[in-house]
Amino acid sequence: MRKQHLDCDAAAAEAGLTSLRLEELSQVARTTADLGGSVLMQHYGQRVSIREKGRAGDLVTDADLAAEKAVLRSLGEATPEIPVLAEESGAQGDVSELCWCVDPLDGTTNFAHGYPFFATSIGLLWRGLPILGAVAVPFLQEVFWCCPGTGAFLHDHRIEVSVCSSLQDSLLVTGFAYDRRERVDNNYAEFCRLTHTTRGVRRGGAAAVDLAYVAAGRLDGYWERGLSPWDLTAGAALVVIAGGEVSDYRAQNYDVSSGRILATGPGLHSALQKELEGIEPFAEQLYAD
Repeated sequence: MRKQHLDCDAAAAEAGLTSLRLEELSQVARTTADLGGSVLMQHYGQRVSIREKGRAGDLVTDADLAAEKAVLRSLGEATPEIPVLAEESGAQGDVSELCWCVDPLDGTTNFAHGYPFFATSIGLLWRGLPILGAVAVPFLQEVFWCCPGTGAFLHDHRIEVSVCSSLQDSLLVTGFAYDRRERVDNNYAEFCRLTHTTRGVRRGGAAAVDLAYVAAGRLDGYWERGLSPWDLTAGAALVVIAGGEVSDYRAQNYDVSSGRILATGPGLHSALQKELEGIEPFAEQLYAD
């Protein structure tokens, strides 16, 4: 039986990946994420073509497509045997086992408005369990990466999650899914409650960056719903390998397909999970036009 919280070492063992292979794949993730970030910066601040992908606020730009093209080419050259699940182009091969999860531009809305909080995220996934990954935040010239057995790093400097163990002393981050206008379970009530019971709650608008910041101890915890595997894979691995804990809201067996995540340092996980469990959504009438 799998552990309730994500265990990247166990996922790597299940996938049959040796230490040497993990080191090779982590370097591929790091290099490829950095490449994607470089392509984004070539487009940043320029006039870009923006369109919605079917849901209000779910955007795609020329930069997404250019970065994904470069990333897919790089991964295909480095690891042709590993299929890819990418945000814009979907599945390239059988992604039910070992696959790369690619978000060429996490934080597209930020990018489209010139708000410099965005990233390229490259994660390795095994049957729904993150193993390793890298998150490049190109405007800040930062690349976060991790490898089981080696550690989590910002460039070549080791990072660790925070030691915060009290909600009232914590700084959290969250986000709101594209379907927030369509359902009561939209994270508004959670945001309001935790804004009052903590030092503050930030909304960055890029899940991969939020998770990288938790891994680096800049933020104490993160929760969100309505996410996709490419949003979560690299960042979740970063948090776990940096010494943190990752689960769903109810501490059940973790799988990125659930779209929900709770990521914290070990001292805060239980308290934040219990707080989330006790929050009821706001009444639907509050959102009536």
